[in-house]
Amino acid sequence: NLLLQVMDHGTLTDNNGRKADCRNTVIIMTTNAGAEMLSRRSIGFTEQDTSSDGLEAVRRMFTPEFRNRLDAIIQFAPLVPEVVRSVVRKFLDELQAQLAGRKVQIEVDEAAEEWLVARGYDEKMGARPMARVIQEHIKKPLAEILLFGELEHRPGTVRVSVGEDGLGLALQVEPPG
Repeated sequence: NLLLQVMDHGTLTDNNGRKADCRNTVIIMTTNAGAEMLSRRSIGFTEQDTSSDGLEAVRRMFTPEFRNRLDAIIQFAPLVPEVVRSVVRKFLDELQAQLAGRKVQIEVDEAAEEWLVARGYDEKMGARPMARVIQEHIKKPLAEILLFGELEHRPGTVRVSVGEDGLGLALQVEPPG
């Protein structure tokens, strides 16, 4: 309803009656409509083009009156590994910023980054699982080290690498020195 008000009148009104001018606003909406159709497996020996199936799902889900108000519908392709790697680095930079106050550095080697890329990305879900993978494999063990372990009351560096079994990540603490 709010979206239609912006599209029709170019204004939004809050609970206190204040109006916001939205005439020069770009609105980007996302939907998962058609995502299951785009991720279907092909039948036979040739790869099938399912791009038009996603648009058909959008046509079925939204009324013609709404679709006619849209300037464009863009279908996104799956992320390439380089982009997923940049998502990993973004999450790790955020973690480093959180640790700065405790004077703790975190260093993740290349193999561990690749491990995170492989487990934190799903072609259907994109990079959404990445936060959960980093939470489970880096933040939880790191919290134990910070609260009850070697870095409880001192600065240091935590090096993250792939564990010997390849199934998890290993965190190694190095005191400053």
